Amino acid sequence: MLGLYARKVGMTQVFDEAGNLMPVSVLRIDPNVVISKKTKEADGYAAVVVGIDEAKKNRVTKARAGQFPEAVTPKKKICELRDFEKEVAVGDSLGIEVLKDVRYVDVCGVSKGKGFQGVVKRYKFGGGRRTHGSKFHREPGSTGQSTYPAKTFKNVKLPGRMGREKVTVLSLRVIKTDPDKQLILVRGAVPGINKGLVFVRSAVKKGR
Repeated sequence: MLGLYARKVGMTQVFDEAGNLMPVSVLRIDPNVVISKKTKEADGYAAVVVGIDEAKKNRVTKARAGQFPEAVTPKKKICELRDFEKEVAVGDSLGIEVLKDVRYVDVCGVSKGKGFQGVVKRYKFGGGRRTHGSKFHREPGSTGQSTYPAKTFKNVKLPGRMGREKVTVLSLRVIKTDPDKQLILVRGAVPGINKGLVFVRSAVKKGR
């Protein structure tokens, strides 16, 4: 599997060959440094560990610093990629060339946090009548049984924290790449805030 960390720059729109306008998300691939390699002989499986964004020295514990070789500074985010399809060495800096021939990608990120929300916004409940005298507008309605003792079932849709969860958007088509600026344009929206970190990998459900 091929994959890299990327930074979400924002959204724009481009024209295709037929003149159709389409929305795209712009992702900038900052240098991903190879931290270590795992082999079947030593570890039982083949994998490549990459990291991004240098961490401050006073924020790194000795245990975490021990994961990095002497030539590589500690990173904030690291990820292990099994069965990496390209030949790399420890200390290499990877960029957009890794995804050069990939036509569809999956993007993983943390969605925007929306705080504590009610059921109308959180689960798209229709709510009650908005007419005069109605006492049921945006409430969730009954949540238990009319027996004693009152019991509320598990997994009932109720108000609560919304967003700030890991989201994976599958099979986004790569519209254009810019090797000079390390940019990749994918059709559609990707999770997260602007300047947020996302993980881009070759699509698991679609061919290249």
